[in-house]
Amino acid sequence: MTTHVDQHLTETSGLRKVWNVAEFAKRYRLDTEEENRLLKLLGPFASEQELLMNASRTPLYR
Repeated sequence: MTTHVDQHLTETSGLRKVWNVAEFAKRYRLDTEEENRLLKLLGPFASEQELLMNASRTPLYR
């Protein structure tokens, strides 16, 4: 059985945003070790929710 999906409904609904892990690391200023860990864990692409829940930044002290 097939169903028809209306293109206008999918464009306006809240779809998951998929990030390139390297771009995410640059945007959130993650170091290379953390970027490599995320790549091993999630692969080259992951949803924003997965990246935010698994990323950790080292605190910057003065």
